Parts: sequence; C-alpha cells; structure tokens
Amino acid sequence: MPPPPLIAIVDDDAGVRASLSSLLRSLGHAVRAYAHGQELLEDTRLPPVDCIISDAQMPVLDGVQLQQRLRARGDHVPMIFMTAFPTPALEARLVADGALAFLRKPVDAATLVAWLQRALDDRADHTKV
Repeated sequence: MPPPPLIAIVDDDAGVRASLSSLLRSLGHAVRAYAHGQELLEDTRLPPVDCIISDAQMPVLDGVQLQQRLRARGDHVPMIFMTAFPTPALEARLVADGALAFLRKPVDAATLVAWLQRALDDRADHTKV
C-alpha cells in the first residue's frame, strides 16, 4: 500500500494551519505545516511533497518568493495559493509562474479539496511509468 499523499501547508496564521491540517488529515493525507516559506525550505527532513497549499502574502518569505525559489531549483510541485487580499496582478503573476489555483480567503473547504484532488491526480499521471 503506498504512503498517503504528503501536503505542505504554508501560512502565517496558526489557526489556518491547524484547520487545514485537520481537514487534510481527515481525508487521509499526511501533512506538514509551516509559518512561512523559509521554514519549508529549511526543513531538511521534508520528503518530496505532493502539493503545497500556501498563503500568497506573509512575512519572512511569502508564497510568491517560495514558488520562485522552488522553480529555480527545478521543483515543480503543484501549488495552490490562497490570500485574503487578492489582486488581479498577484493572481496573474502566480498563475503565470505555474500556480494550479488562486483562492480567496476564507477558502471554501469543498473548493480547496477539489483543487487538491486535481493536483494529486495530475501528479499521479506524471509519475506513472
């Protein structure tokens, strides 16, 4: 039996991290949660993740910068972004750089789960031999 998909949650709001972690674990996913992008990048014990769900705007290293750093090192993990302060320019930038989805907070759980399933399905299609 394969291990459950590993989802990384990156958000500076501890409540968001806790609620998303609880939701995703209830769906059978493994979860790692981080307060900002730098924390994720510095986690030397983090195995490859199947999807990253990240706040777009947060201190230290935001979602935009995280996406850029991951892409620069050749990591094209699917990324779903959420923000309480959406702008067309931010959405366009993230999507142009490969974001799978751009969701407005508060995020509807069913919408998030649907996008996550799409990310996992796409990832499975790319890893099949």
